[in-house]
Amino acid sequence: MSYPTSHQMKRTQIQLDDSTYEALRRRAREQQKSIPAVAREILAGVLKGRKKEHYTLADFSFVGSGRSAKTPQDVSARHDEVLAEIWSGRQKK
Repeated sequence: MSYPTSHQMKRTQIQLDDSTYEALRRRAREQQKSIPAVAREILAGVLKGRKKEHYTLADFSFVGSGRSAKTPQDVSARHDEVLAEIWSGRQKK
């Protein structure tokens, strides 16, 4: 998959466990591509055709989920855990 030079991209960061990173690095080396290029291709392939046309407020129920007077913990330090809790609750419904 190639991206035209005029295609605007957004910079982001992701955290990968060691085995996922090594698998991504290995695939990039095999394909003689950069790790970001391979990651973009994988993500584009997975997300292709899954774009929603219309979003509802329910799609953003996680916004503000870290705000609570009961838990003064820094949500940024445990964001993966908080999102996992939210998503597991949504899937049970």
